[in-house]
Amino acid sequence: MTHPTVSAGLLAGLIDYAISRGAEADTLIVGLNIAPDDLQDPDNRLPFIRYVDLMRRAQRLTGDPALALRWGEHVCMSEVSIVGLIMNASATMGEAFQQLQRFGRLAIEVDDGADGPSFELSHQDGRLFMVHHRAHAHAFQELTENAFARLVCGPRRFLPEPHVLSVHLAYPAPSYQDEYERVFQCPVHFDMAQTAMELHPQIATWRVAQNPRYVFDLLTVRAEELIEELDAKKTVRGLLEKELLRVIHQGNVGADAMAGRLTMSRQTLFRKLKEEGTSFAVVLEDLRHRLAIQYLKGKNASVNETAYLIGFSEPAAFSRAFKRWTGETPSEFRKNRMAE
Repeated sequence: MTHPTVSAGLLAGLIDYAISRGAEADTLIVGLNIAPDDLQDPDNRLPFIRYVDLMRRAQRLTGDPALALRWGEHVCMSEVSIVGLIMNASATMGEAFQQLQRFGRLAIEVDDGADGPSFELSHQDGRLFMVHHRAHAHAFQELTENAFARLVCGPRRFLPEPHVLSVHLAYPAPSYQDEYERVFQCPVHFDMAQTAMELHPQIATWRVAQNPRYVFDLLTVRAEELIEELDAKKTVRGLLEKELLRVIHQGNVGADAMAGRLTMSRQTLFRKLKEEGTSFAVVLEDLRHRLAIQYLKGKNASVNETAYLIGFSEPAAFSRAFKRWTGETPSEFRKNRMAE
């Protein structure tokens, strides 16, 4: 069982863009379990569901259902992810597409049941397509909107001629269909058998090299390190923490419930955690400790709100636990950090 994540850089980029489109910063992330400290390192990982929740919130606050499409149009992938930097440093578009297949999940992971890479070049009846593999194309179509807009609009800035000849989408046309035509500047077809972009047949040889080649080498080394770190997090503890993050604010964090969410028995969960040198109680307490620190360092949640957000039913119980963790009460901790 996998638990998809996104890079903090991607979420930070969406927050910045939503604010530029009129969303109020103070209300954009409150209650979404996204702490400012989580976004400081662009390579940090956050649950994919946070990205979905943030996109929905941003669309509502800006009043723009086409926000994902416009964000992809206006903000290059290189501004929000190492994946975009690597693609821009590739020698050719063919190499850039190879790097997208290789490192794409550093920006965003999706686990919707589709097999193989998210993006794949495919020759069909003498035409070249980049296919976006999604088992459930109707679910969160903003993912496709944003990805396709970046892949169209980013290279358009330096390529000598249009590289995308048509766009095929396996979902119905939305109310803002005209925006698709404007952004992609090519025929757009809805309710198709696949989600794909038809590419110029010679695109693989077209030059990119927006950054020096040594930059490409440095970035790919870093990307390989991040891939290894991402894979290393696929431990039972890591899976449990990600599942806890989904429900901890609801207080429903008993071992039986969490084992069920991980599709294993309570005994199996305990055994696997013991093999990793930890326990359910330790994982839960450590996660609550870290979340409490993040919320209290921010300004969006009060002490009482923080207590409920990390699963305590009574602020007094949270205060006792926090003092055991840090030697300070939550109020003392926040006051001392504000004075620093």
